[in-house]
Amino acid sequence: MGNPLNLPFDPIERAHDNWTGRWGASPAMAAVTSIMRAQQILIGQLDATLKPYELTFARYEALVLLTFSSSGALPLGKIGERLMVHPTSVTNTIDRLERQGFVRRKPNPSDGRGTLAEITDPGREVVEHATRDLLAMDFGLDCYSDDDLRHIHRLFKDLRVGFGDFPAEA
Repeated sequence: MGNPLNLPFDPIERAHDNWTGRWGASPAMAAVTSIMRAQQILIGQLDATLKPYELTFARYEALVLLTFSSSGALPLGKIGERLMVHPTSVTNTIDRLERQGFVRRKPNPSDGRGTLAEITDPGREVVEHATRDLLAMDFGLDCYSDDDLRHIHRLFKDLRVGFGDFPAEA
């Protein structure tokens, strides 16, 4: 999971103070550095919670996506699109999940050259257990209220809309 830094000061504040002295104040620099550190902390906590299931958060997300699919199967390209990852990452993720027995590949009946990843019964079972554990630790965000979490979600939704992930009205 990684260890807390246990520093006697906030290194991001210190970096921002140094930045301000050299180039002027940049709330954006302080914010993005905080976001990147938060991602490190969260991935560490999530992966530690999922370790008993021999999953990473990335593999867990793929299994959840397949669980949400009406047929339990999706083309690899669709998985990459929905998880917003490179096709190589999808292939590696599905390879690992297949070796674990959590998914199986099968031909795509609507695309003779395509492949579907289909969740297996052991994959469905591990999703249920892992999800209970993640919910119990509030996905690592238990220091925030529900209102705070909704606010955080809205803030990052604006960033994703601005980037062009989807239209504002979606």
